[in-house]
Amino acid sequence: MRKIKNLPRFKNEDEERDYWAKHELSDVFDVSKSVDIVFPNLKLSTKTMTVRVPESLLNSLKRIANKKDVPYQSWVKTILDEKVREEDFATP
Repeated sequence: MRKIKNLPRFKNEDEERDYWAKHELSDVFDVSKSVDIVFPNLKLSTKTMTVRVPESLLNSLKRIANKKDVPYQSWVKTILDEKVREEDFATP
């Protein structure tokens, strides 16, 4: 764990709020090093999308997802996400 320098103990939220109104994160933490932040309980917002595909394609998607032991809709979202990321990085 990285050491936090000079961070005071706060008596209440008001005191902490006042402190952060006058200070930057870099005053108490070395921000030059990367930190992985994880929000394990964060639920991504989703929208329903209807896509018409040939029945044979749907059956193939379901078959492959079943082999991977994942729900086919989850697997399709993963494929779409990968392809979008590829396009984003390929676009100048």
